[in-house]
Amino acid sequence: MLRVTSNMMSSQLMLNLNRNALQMNNTQNQLATGRKLNKPSDDPVGITYSLRYRGELASNEQYTKNVDGALSWLDFNDTVLNQAGDVVQRLRQLTVQASTGSNPQSALDSIKQEVGQLKEQLLDIANSKLNGKYIFNGETYDKKPYDFPKNADGTTNTTGLNADGTSNDKSMATLETDKGMIYYSVGESVQLPINLTGTDIFGNGGDPDNIFNIMDALTQSLTDGNFKGMTEQLDKIDSRMETILTTRAELGAKTNRIELMQGRLSDLNTNLTDLQSKTEDADYAELIMKSKIQENIYNASLSAGSKIIQPTLVDFLR
Repeated sequence: MLRVTSNMMSSQLMLNLNRNALQMNNTQNQLATGRKLNKPSDDPVGITYSLRYRGELASNEQYTKNVDGALSWLDFNDTVLNQAGDVVQRLRQLTVQASTGSNPQSALDSIKQEVGQLKEQLLDIANSKLNGKYIFNGETYDKKPYDFPKNADGTTNTTGLNADGTSNDKSMATLETDKGMIYYSVGESVQLPINLTGTDIFGNGGDPDNIFNIMDALTQSLTDGNFKGMTEQLDKIDSRMETILTTRAELGAKTNRIELMQGRLSDLNTNLTDLQSKTEDADYAELIMKSKIQENIYNASLSAGSKIIQPTLVDFLR
């Protein structure tokens, strides 16, 4: 028969009291933090899922930032192309006006002055920057895509020739920009090119339908009073305008897809946040009930212990 000593009773009592106090402390800690996972030992399996959700949420947040950046880039490109389209449309109107054979040379000279200003405006558009990056120079976005010397009258010289007909350092090849593409990661294994190159929009350097070459040829025809030469530029202008419109349509398609990705990332973020909450967050109603029950159990343990431990040999010798 097992003999129960007072020492055994005391040890067992302290063990039970400590266990009850630990359970009550864990519950109160969850109430204070609002989380049921405060250390890995709370739920080894749950902490694995929690870390996975956190990692996916962090990736999703970065993809969302990339999507926002891509949309800003595409919107700015569309705005710039709209401005370029307005310039080319005005150039066409002036060309039609100038090609009328009844215009005196003074009228042609006035039109030539406006064509020169349109050329300066288009060059400014072609050298547009967003966040310090040239948007039409491919991967070399830190370099100015259309950088040309000035003529004596202050206008930009894109012909590659000096006033005396000799070649200058800026040849017509400078009209070509870097063709590298900039990709934005907008999802898991999803990368989209979001930039446009100046060459694709404004034309190759030596091609007659390069918009700057068109302007130079038109300027020369206006200077010479060559009405046939003016008329010949109309088809080239129309071709370049069609290119700009087509490019804007492509931008719209990319924007639509990235907006769809934005909605998908938003839904995914909501789902992951919900899963993380179910894994990590505490149920306050349940914890409050549990805390009260554990507090009552602990108080009852203290009360029972005081009655069990109180009697000693001296009490019986009185």
